[in-house]
Amino acid sequence: MLATKELLMETIVSVTGGKVRGRTRDGISTFLGIPYAAAPIGPARFELPARVPEWAGVRDVLEHGATCVQSRYPAPIHALIGSDGIPGSEYLNVNVWTPDAGGSGLPVLVWIHGGAFVRGSNSREIYDGASFARDGVVTVSINYRLGISGFAAVPGAPLNRGLHDQVFALRWVQENIEAFGGDPGNVTIFGESAGGMSVVSLVAAPVTRGLFRRAIMQSGNGLAVATAPDAGLVAAEIANKAGVAPTAAAFGELGPDQLRRAQDAMALDLMTDPDPARWGASIIGRGLGVMSLFPVLDGELIEAAPSDVLAAQPDRAVPMIVGNTAEEFRFFTVPAGLAAGITQENLPGLLARYGVEPAVAAVYAANRPDASAADIFNVIITDAAFRDDTVRVAESIAVAGESAYVYEFGWKSGIEGLGACHVLEVPFVFDRLDAAHTLTGPNPPQALADEVHRAWVDFATHGDPGWERFTAERRAVQVFDSPASGVQLDSRGDELAALRDSRGFR
Repeated sequence: MLATKELLMETIVSVTGGKVRGRTRDGISTFLGIPYAAAPIGPARFELPARVPEWAGVRDVLEHGATCVQSRYPAPIHALIGSDGIPGSEYLNVNVWTPDAGGSGLPVLVWIHGGAFVRGSNSREIYDGASFARDGVVTVSINYRLGISGFAAVPGAPLNRGLHDQVFALRWVQENIEAFGGDPGNVTIFGESAGGMSVVSLVAAPVTRGLFRRAIMQSGNGLAVATAPDAGLVAAEIANKAGVAPTAAAFGELGPDQLRRAQDAMALDLMTDPDPARWGASIIGRGLGVMSLFPVLDGELIEAAPSDVLAAQPDRAVPMIVGNTAEEFRFFTVPAGLAAGITQENLPGLLARYGVEPAVAAVYAANRPDASAADIFNVIITDAAFRDDTVRVAESIAVAGESAYVYEFGWKSGIEGLGACHVLEVPFVFDRLDAAHTLTGPNPPQALADEVHRAWVDFATHGDPGWERFTAERRAVQVFDSPASGVQLDSRGDELAALRDSRGFR
C-alpha cells in the first residue's frame, strides 16, 4: 500500500520541449501530463505525430493532462471502472513516476492503457505508477490517439496513427528517461486489453527495435487487426453519420463533439447490425464483437497479424509475460445483463457466432459439472478471444529462444457474478486495490496484490518474474489466486486442444 505522508518538494527536470516541474512526496517524484508530441488538432489530428514545440521557462506538470475525445462507458461498465475525459488539445502526453530523478540505471516500465482503442487514458487511479517507483522502477504511462483520431482508415491520412503515437512516445522515453533516473536500455512495455494488443503489435513491428527490452501482454491477443478495405467501410459509415466526405480534410474540420457523436452512432449501428457485408469480415471477425476501430494492416507497423509475424519472424521476439484472467468475458456479459439470457438451447448458436463448434462445449462442461450455460459460454469465449492466442504468442517466444512466462489470473471478484473478469488483475498489478473496490468488492486480498505486483517489478528489473518459464515440453502456467497461487503444467490443455481443433488449427 502507498504511504500517506505529506512531505512535499518540487523537482525540476529537462525534457524534450523544455523544463518541467513535478512534485516529490515521500521520495517519489511525480510528473503528470508532459506533452511528448505536438497537439494533434484540426487537420493534424489525422497526421503522424510531430515533435513537441519548445516552451519558455519551467512548465508545471502537477495535474493529469488532457485525454483524446471519447464517450463515457455504458452505465454498467462505468459503474465498475468509471470513464475518462479531460478536455484539452495536448492529449499526447505522458506521466512519469521515479524514485530518484537524480539517479541513474533504474529499470523502466511503460504502460499502455486499454479501452478497445476508443476509450481510456493514462489518468486512472488504478494506473498510478507510484507503487512501482516505490519499488525502484521508473514508470511511464502514455496517452495515444483513440477511435476516429487514432484508427479510422481515412483516405488521405496515414493508417494506425494511434500506434504511431505509441512508437513516438517510446522514442521520447529513449531520449528523456535518463533525466528521471531510468535506464533506456532496460525498458519493459506493458499493457492490458487494447493496451495488450498494442504491446504485441509493437513487439512484432519492424520499426521498434531498440525501443524496449521486454514486454508484458495482459488480456490481449495478436489477432485483432483489420484489412484496410474493411476499415475503410467503417470510416465511410462514420463520415456518413457526420455528414462529411470520408477524407482527412473533411474530418479535420470537425470538432471533438462532432467526432464523438459520429463515432458513437456508427458503433451503435455495428452492435445492432453486425453484418460482415456492411462492415467487412475482418471488422466483425477480429473485433471480438465489441471493437470497430482498431489496428489496420498497413505493411509498415502491421505487416500481418502480430501473432503470425512472431511465428514467422523469430528475430522479432523479446522476453515476455503473457496472460489473461480466467473469465474475461464476464465483464462484457454480466453487467449488461446478457449472461442471464444464455441457455442450453441458444448456447450452440451463440458459440457459432464466434466460430466455435458447439461440440467444444461438451469438453468444457465435463470439467465443470455444475456450470450454467452462461458459465460455459463465458469461459469458452474467454479462451477463444484471449487465452488461445496468448498461448500461441508464448509458443512463438519460446521457440525463438526467448523467455516466455504465462499466467492466468483466477481470483474472483467480490462483486456478484463478475468472477475472474476482464480488467480485474490491473489493480493487483499496480498495487492499487484501494482505488478499485467498485470492481474487486470491498475486501480484495492484499497478499495477492503483493505477489502479482512483485512479479512485474522483478520482470522489469531482471527479466524473471519468479515462476517457471513456458516451454514446449513443460507448458507452465502461473495461476494467481487466493489463498494460494501456483504453477500448473498444460493448464486446461484438453480444453484448448478442443477449441483449436474446432477452429481448424493446433
